[in-house]
Amino acid sequence: MSSATESATAGFLVWRLSMKWRVAVDRAVTPLGLTHAQYALMGSLYGLARSGLRPSQRQLADHTGLEPLYVSKLARALETSGLVARTRDPDDPRAMQLSLTEEGRDVTRRAIRVVQGLLDQMLEPLGGQDSPRARQFTRELATLLDAPLDPHTENSEEQS
Repeated sequence: MSSATESATAGFLVWRLSMKWRVAVDRAVTPLGLTHAQYALMGSLYGLARSGLRPSQRQLADHTGLEPLYVSKLARALETSGLVARTRDPDDPRAMQLSLTEEGRDVTRRAIRVVQGLLDQMLEPLGGQDSPRARQFTRELATLLDAPLDPHTENSEEQS
């Protein structure tokens, strides 16, 4: 651990790690014509489609943690690029369902290979993706992501 991070808070380290990851993915997928956010949307669509799902923009926003308005903007841009198809949900005419086009699936498969290489590099100090330390790290991250975090709760308690 560097001297700059020895006294850092967990929040700061999580933020720095997320920024490091975002920048690395952005750089890695740029040659494919994608940004990190576009990759996150397309990779999620790819995985959900492999599970037999065709999510709405709202469901994809919930899945990725991106704001619904941002997902809408990303989906429109990806549709213009020919990578994503947007269609009305037959069960809810207000909702748009998203799917990858054939070209979108091809680009996503290539991007996934590139990002998996990055993940291998990032987790190498823990012994690699399949190491016990990396699996424990993944479980701990999932625990943190599953914990409820409502910033309004703390503010309302202070005002009481």
